[in-house]
Amino acid sequence: MEIGSMIQSGRVAVIGVGVLGACVGWNLSRQGAEVVLVDVGRPGEGVTDWSFSWVNASNKTVRRSYFDLNVAGMAAHRELAATIGPDAWWYPSGHLRWADDPAAEARFLKTAELLGSWGYRVELSTGAEVRRRLEPALALPDEVPVVLYPDEAWVHGRHLVGRLVGQAVAAGAELRSRTEVRDIGTAADGSVRSVTLSDGTTLAVDAVVNAAGPGASRIAGLVARDLPMRREPGVVTRIACAPVPIHRAMHAPHIEIRPDGDGSMVLHSREIDALVDTGEEDPAELARLLHASVRQVVPRLADSRVTRTRVAFRPIPADGFPSVGAVPSVPGYYEAVSHSGITLGPVLGRLLAAEILGGQSDELLADFRPERFSGQA
Repeated sequence: MEIGSMIQSGRVAVIGVGVLGACVGWNLSRQGAEVVLVDVGRPGEGVTDWSFSWVNASNKTVRRSYFDLNVAGMAAHRELAATIGPDAWWYPSGHLRWADDPAAEARFLKTAELLGSWGYRVELSTGAEVRRRLEPALALPDEVPVVLYPDEAWVHGRHLVGRLVGQAVAAGAELRSRTEVRDIGTAADGSVRSVTLSDGTTLAVDAVVNAAGPGASRIAGLVARDLPMRREPGVVTRIACAPVPIHRAMHAPHIEIRPDGDGSMVLHSREIDALVDTGEEDPAELARLLHASVRQVVPRLADSRVTRTRVAFRPIPADGFPSVGAVPSVPGYYEAVSHSGITLGPVLGRLLAAEILGGQSDELLADFRPERFSGQA
């Protein structure tokens, strides 16, 4: 689809250097664009580092076009691993799911059947088979049905961002960390012309990419655009354990768990997220609840200890779907805002770079264009 504007030369400011911003910046810089990466903190240490970081399409069946985009994201991860090397960030070990009540079990089995009809790889096992073949440390009943999605993965987001930013900088990109964007200047025709940073610097630019995650609505407001976002907190806890007793990401009853590199695991639960009303609850108590849940699933974690916990706000546009691409009313302004940033980062980075540099939008993005949010701030 032709969208009109494109940047054939000049400077692009990527605002936010989590996984989405890093993927956009890496793709732009390797194609010769002049890129400035701007982050209020340090690259990869915001929401990207406090995500469950599960690469999947099995949880994305609410709309077929969203499922297809996530399948493309999974393929893009495999391509990226072949390009930059998989070590330290890419773990394609599959994903397990089971439940402990009949209603939840019926739901995930129905979803697995739908996914199989869409050509998605699904394997159905029992608890006994999973313990014997895959995860001997799990405590789950012998006959409970367990779904394995063998093509899914988990990602160490901070390591991936570090790899991409390092390569982008080596290709000529400029990195400005611990710097906030205070203003986006526009010309008389409304097109982007500059960004002003919290250190007082004003940079001449020809385009900006709003990849600011939970701060994306504020950045949109700088160009008089209303980007409605959900307020949805998520609690993630890391625990120390040696050795790590599991080998893949999984959704167990009441808790989600995965490895996180040497001697560490990540814990998350939608049930615990629901306890967060204001973002001011004691993270230590939330971590205690997560830790108690995981010890029921993996008894070997009895001696593990909580090391870090954070309540982070997920970057979710109001309708739950990504907002990706140009905003026609503000030439040179682009958005890359999505909850599924880990799964979608590599594909959105590639597609958005092609749009910025070539003026073409891929049909994969047709349902996720920013103009569906047409309000002005």
